[in-house]
Amino acid sequence: MTQGGKKKKRAVNRSIMLAKKIIIKDGGTPQGIGSPSVYHAVIVIFLEFFAWGLLTAPTLVVLHETFPKHTFLMNGLIQGVKGLLSFLSAPLIGALSDVWGRKSFLLLTVFFTCAPIPLMKISPWWYFAVISVSGVFAVTFSVVFAYVADITQEHERSMAYGLVSATFAASLVTSPAIGAYLGRVYGDSLVVVLATAIALLDICFILVAVPESLPEKMRPASWGAPISWEQADPFASLKKVGQDSIVLLICITVFLSYLPEAGQYSSFFLYLRQIMGFSSESVAAFIAVLGILSIIAQTIVLSLLMRSIGNKNTILLGLGFQILQLAWYGFGSEPWMMWAAGAVAAMSSITFPAVSALVSRTADADQQGVVQGMITGIRGLCNGLGPALYGFIFYIFHVELNELPMPESPSGGSVVTQYHLQQNSIIPGPPFLFGACSVLLALLVALFIPEHTNLNVRSSNWKKHCGSHGHPHSPQAPGEAKEPLLQDTNV
Repeated sequence: MTQGGKKKKRAVNRSIMLAKKIIIKDGGTPQGIGSPSVYHAVIVIFLEFFAWGLLTAPTLVVLHETFPKHTFLMNGLIQGVKGLLSFLSAPLIGALSDVWGRKSFLLLTVFFTCAPIPLMKISPWWYFAVISVSGVFAVTFSVVFAYVADITQEHERSMAYGLVSATFAASLVTSPAIGAYLGRVYGDSLVVVLATAIALLDICFILVAVPESLPEKMRPASWGAPISWEQADPFASLKKVGQDSIVLLICITVFLSYLPEAGQYSSFFLYLRQIMGFSSESVAAFIAVLGILSIIAQTIVLSLLMRSIGNKNTILLGLGFQILQLAWYGFGSEPWMMWAAGAVAAMSSITFPAVSALVSRTADADQQGVVQGMITGIRGLCNGLGPALYGFIFYIFHVELNELPMPESPSGGSVVTQYHLQQNSIIPGPPFLFGACSVLLALLVALFIPEHTNLNVRSSNWKKHCGSHGHPHSPQAPGEAKEPLLQDTNV
């Protein structure tokens, strides 16, 4: 893009932001406290995932009590159904939020995502059933990122998205440990009540304090604009994968590496608790340490690696760490091995940011939304397939839980008895070994991705698709790409 084109694009972006601020100032958004800001989005994300983080330890216990047989299989099915429903519903909710505004859908997604929390103690069966169905609305991140895109200029969005993601990680660094402590001292019922109260606080915050980021004057014909199937089609981005060989290589790499990662997120803490004999406090500490190390890896370490060894080599290094981590999880039979593998897992978290950076550097300005949308769609699909796949592999290898963990020993660890899998098993965690093989294939595919290239994806239909999401009253630069709506990650 020429220097003149860049200046014109920045001028258009400033014009759009100025128009939004004028409309808001003129009374376009009477509700909320102050002007829309990234901090409103950050508070919404923190409260929602802090509430769920408190329930980490109680959920593991209730899951085994509710499904004493085939616990891993049922956990995989529950999380798999939730992930698939989120993947199918995200484009539709994103399109509707363009018409009806972000605030109403922030309220809707947070309410239904947190709706299962009080059911944990009322009816565990209904708790897990509602968790599965709540996947239809478990796309808070999608709406939050759209909210942030409304109120920031293009050059500010990377920092704003990073702040939202860091807030998500920070909420999960502290909340599992707090929930485990309160559960041990006062009982799990208090933890459920506290989590419910925080979820209600989040809902009240959205109702009272969060202003609408998309004023009615900036929307298409409000409450009457038609939503086409192309806008709501979750497979729209996936259909374009084969149109460019480089895009195909990137997407295959993402699929093979994120499929085991999504499965691991859904079952690993249950695996630590029930198979490896970790106490609730140990699981919470593991999450906290892993979260802190991941934040460091995705900021300081990633920046150093990108400058020193380049984008592609950073991806290959991240995949190598992921292979080592999953193999260690698969063959590890002692708690210290899990801690060591966790440190490696933090380093493997650099892979996806490096992939996104590669795409942003090599794709043309008018291709960013196309390729990022494909990658987002694949990750969303993996969020549904991964948990179900891991649960099925645990099932076919007869990794079952025979009893709940016994009370903790004076030394602080759990007394490991029959539930600690067969000690003579060569592979304690078969799904993790399968995941290592999948990531190895991803590494082999990634070797063929060139360091510098131009992605050439035919995007006429995609531009039409993105344009139907846009606001007819808002000018847009010819090459400006829409930010893709992102899937939520598993807690």
